[in-house]
Amino acid sequence: MIVYYAIAVLVIALDQLTKWLVVKNMELREYIPLLDPYLGFLSHRNRGAAWGMLEGKMWLFYIVTIAVVAAIIYFFHTEGKKDRLLGISLMLLLGGAVGNFIDRLFRGEVVDFVSVLIPVINYDFPIFNVADAALTIAVVLILVHVLLDEKKKKKKGVS
Repeated sequence: MIVYYAIAVLVIALDQLTKWLVVKNMELREYIPLLDPYLGFLSHRNRGAAWGMLEGKMWLFYIVTIAVVAAIIYFFHTEGKKDRLLGISLMLLLGGAVGNFIDRLFRGEVVDFVSVLIPVINYDFPIFNVADAALTIAVVLILVHVLLDEKKKKKKGVS
């Protein structure tokens, strides 16, 4: 079980380290190209949720995040320990939620810095951070888990 929580701690540590590096070494709105113009670091701050929604509603984020963290931990202990994929997914979710919560609590805003342009559709993806990436990966893995679980249930029902 400690290995699962280590995943969350690793996400939080990597998230906070990268954000600290951005805050200490980059000016706000400074851009460092990596694969210009498709990928780079852009120092940005977000006072809302994904895509800047609900900007300035920090009290709401605090309440929701505490409830979500409690639910993730409860669900991990009741269901996640039984399935490796679900357990890993929940810990990525926990790490991402806590990483952004730390920013909101201590900075009053979330530090974002990964800038991606998707050339095929010329879409400038919203700037994100390690916590956001962990949350997105977690959601995809949970969907995969649900699909695989449904497939197992159908197979058992047919046999």
